Amino acid sequence: MSRLQVVSGKGGTGKTTVAAALALALATEGKRTLLVEVEGRQGIAQLFETEALPYEERKIAVAPGGGEVYALAIDAERALLDYLQMFYKLGSAGRALKKLGAIDFATTIAPGVRDVLLTGKACEAVRRKGQNGRFVYDYVVMDAPPTGRITRFLNVNDEVAGLAKIGPIHNQAQAVMRVLKSRETAVHLVTLLEEMPVQETVDGIAELRSARLPVGRVIVNMVRPEILDAAELELVRALPRSSLARSLSAAGLGGARRGGHAERLVDPLLAQAEEYAERYALEQEQRAELTALGLPLHELPLLAEGVDLAGLYELATELRKQGIA
Repeated sequence: MSRLQVVSGKGGTGKTTVAAALALALATEGKRTLLVEVEGRQGIAQLFETEALPYEERKIAVAPGGGEVYALAIDAERALLDYLQMFYKLGSAGRALKKLGAIDFATTIAPGVRDVLLTGKACEAVRRKGQNGRFVYDYVVMDAPPTGRITRFLNVNDEVAGLAKIGPIHNQAQAVMRVLKSRETAVHLVTLLEEMPVQETVDGIAELRSARLPVGRVIVNMVRPEILDAAELELVRALPRSSLARSLSAAGLGGARRGGHAERLVDPLLAQAEEYAERYALEQEQRAELTALGLPLHELPLLAEGVDLAGLYELATELRKQGIA
């Protein structure tokens, strides 16, 4: 199992939810996981029903078996200040640069440098060891940018090549890429069983493979329960309207007389069945397209009550059942 788990996906697919559930799943049985956010949305704090995350690693959950989940919201400006202190010992001078707006300028004018800082902080956590010589975190899970930007975000070495061909930033980018292109990393894509998210997933995987970044798994989120399978749908289509009306009446949903309540239910029910059949066919088509990618495919259920903390634990349990953690 790769120690850096990167989670991306089209906006609206629930990638942050999946990243949080994955962190919980990986932390079971006494493991320690760091969940990293790089987009500044504080989505992790909302999911775990806690206050906004500061720029420090903070324990936010305990997993079954005594494992722990820590979280970190990486801020590019603070990361750059750390970087300047680490390599140039600037200290208070770096803070003065922040007041002058130089830090914000640097992270805005050179997005490649910004990505080096964001990914570099996560990779540092992957490599960090304690005094006992063991890794501080068993796993690091990154809630990464959406699919359309993930390859460029992770391929930081190419992004900074034109900006810094030598020196600390260049060396930092190379160190980051050694982690990101190794077996230590796996990039998972989250999608829905809908045409646009699936197509973006297919395109995203092609881009990741072209950049020789390690693709992990495809996780289909918010899968609705199967009410009728293909054979049952065919039976519904073939069932005479009169038989359906009698069945409804026998179930206590109206009188048997013609024009009764049961008769009035037939058309709406058949329309609903047809709508379900269309969605079922579309989902089967999208599932087949994802299967053709040749990657491990996992499905998480749509939670009827929405995703709260209990829901996160439920999704984490499902991921473990499916062998993803």
